[in-house]
Amino acid sequence: MRKIQAFLVLSLIVFSHFSQAQIDQDQLKKHIYYLADDKMKGRGTGSRQAKKAADYVEKEFRKYGLAPKGEKGYRQTFEARVKRVVVKDSIRQADNIIGFLDNGGRYTVVVGAHYDHLGEGRQGSSKDSLGVGKIHNGADDNASGVAGLLELARYYATNGATEKYNLLFIAFGAEELGLVGSKYFTNHPTLPLADIQWMLNMDMIGRYNPENGVAVIGYGTSSKFPLIFEGVKSDIKFYTGKDGSGGSDQTSFYKKDIPVLFFHTGGHADYHKPGDDAEKIDYNALQSILEIERQVIDHSMDQPKMDFILTN
Repeated sequence: MRKIQAFLVLSLIVFSHFSQAQIDQDQLKKHIYYLADDKMKGRGTGSRQAKKAADYVEKEFRKYGLAPKGEKGYRQTFEARVKRVVVKDSIRQADNIIGFLDNGGRYTVVVGAHYDHLGEGRQGSSKDSLGVGKIHNGADDNASGVAGLLELARYYATNGATEKYNLLFIAFGAEELGLVGSKYFTNHPTLPLADIQWMLNMDMIGRYNPENGVAVIGYGTSSKFPLIFEGVKSDIKFYTGKDGSGGSDQTSFYKKDIPVLFFHTGGHADYHKPGDDAEKIDYNALQSILEIERQVIDHSMDQPKMDFILTN
């Protein structure tokens, strides 16, 4: 009887741990619906709501047990400037939120996504000529990427494994003002850039189009990526592009000779418009995209220090 009870307890522990470590669609929904709610008013750089989004990411990192790796706790604070339009408050304070999973490894894989968006369209970049003053919720751009960042952080913090390399999770601020947060980090790194194995960036991964598939950009930035992608399986379509720079925060790492991958589901009619809302996200596909990323990260742990190839 005691043996049966011990077996049941052990089974329950294993099941509980296993269930914690899966990519969880409900968690993805929770994050996106929070970040892209009207109450967040589009998370414009320097706004109270952008700071609230940063607080949310920091709280999640702390809950997962990630070590703070900013310049002050989890925070790396910097200034960003609005350049596309003339505004009185053109210089704004922003933060990168940085959490570290220390596996005692020689090298570190960086996982990143930006959490800012366009606010109410007054900082420039709105694609809606009548959109100024309207909330741009940015569910795809880039609450979807932040949800992926948080879910991968939760997965690796609870999977019971000690990976060969460390993982550094960064939520970048002020991407919409010109990749400012990622540029600041790569110019003021909180760990040596030479210790970075490669960088994975997620920006707009929530509006999967089955006709096109998921773009995986940066495949040509290391000779190791073809090996890493061997055996990667998915129930959705994805395709690779070799160039490393352009469009999002992976560019800042690429310019420092670090291999990169950028996951992106492409443009759509709501891009940089007020209609980019949480209910339009394809949560099934988003979960599948993260499963691809998980496999790629896992496979990269088997590689020695990765070389860098200039592609652009």
